[in-house]
Amino acid sequence: MGNRIVAFIFFANYFVGLLAVALSVETAFQLGLPLNSATYYILLFAATVFYYTKAYSVPPSATVSANPRTEWYRVHHRFVRTSQLVVAVICIALAFWLLMKDFTKIIGLPFYNWLLLSTVPAAAILYYGLLPESIISLNLRRTGWFKAFVIGFVWAGCVNLFPVAMVRIEHGITIQEPLLMFWLFVKNWMFCTVNAIMFDVKDYEDDANIELKTFAVRMGLKNTISYVLVPLLLIGLLSFLTFATYRQFSTVTILLNLIPFICLLIVAFSLQRPRKILYYLIVIDGLLLVKAICGITGILFERLY
Repeated sequence: MGNRIVAFIFFANYFVGLLAVALSVETAFQLGLPLNSATYYILLFAATVFYYTKAYSVPPSATVSANPRTEWYRVHHRFVRTSQLVVAVICIALAFWLLMKDFTKIIGLPFYNWLLLSTVPAAAILYYGLLPESIISLNLRRTGWFKAFVIGFVWAGCVNLFPVAMVRIEHGITIQEPLLMFWLFVKNWMFCTVNAIMFDVKDYEDDANIELKTFAVRMGLKNTISYVLVPLLLIGLLSFLTFATYRQFSTVTILLNLIPFICLLIVAFSLQRPRKILYYLIVIDGLLLVKAICGITGILFERLY
């Protein structure tokens, strides 16, 4: 029973939706901004669940798979179809509500905001090749080493750029120092990219069989950890330290924010041993939740002391 519940939460992508909301809340805390409306967070949750479920869904006629997640989708195809319908309705209804409520403010966003924000859904759609091939056949997930940077970019955009844009729409507050956003964005981009590369380790054998040249396939697991994951983590860490200097965070706050980086490094080295898929979904994705909790806790410490 316990395993079924765990599989339901993680395979159905509800945990991923929670991560998107938690990381968006962390952004608001770290930038000293008010939280977005509950409507926006529900929309973000539903859109994230819909996106990831759409990407992994399989038809009920699919053959039995050795991949536990693929097999879960095959067995529970009716539930998945119903869930997708519900979250799609939620997404459309809430998006329409926000558009009608703040239409003037939304269309009043500067052109550079629209240009920057549009790159995020564009990358998300092209990542899984969700557009019909008659329109465009590009699938960024098939680009090997580049794909981890794309999904990291999408995540950083969703949890950094969109919440800040919504704060501007809902509260009329604009970030006066663009460098703050830049360093925070790079920190999250690198953290999420490392997270995505660690998932490539899970698909190492399958990617090698189809000659998809991910870092793990090109360089091997050990070299990927030493020469890719560690340097990218250092870039993310330096970006955070620069951001923390701008924000004049206390030593305790900085140390709290270092915890996710240390945990990510420890988990990365643990991947040299074969792991089950739920390990990746629970532990590696769980590091994003750890990151959000540590970031929020650090700011709460600042406010109290």
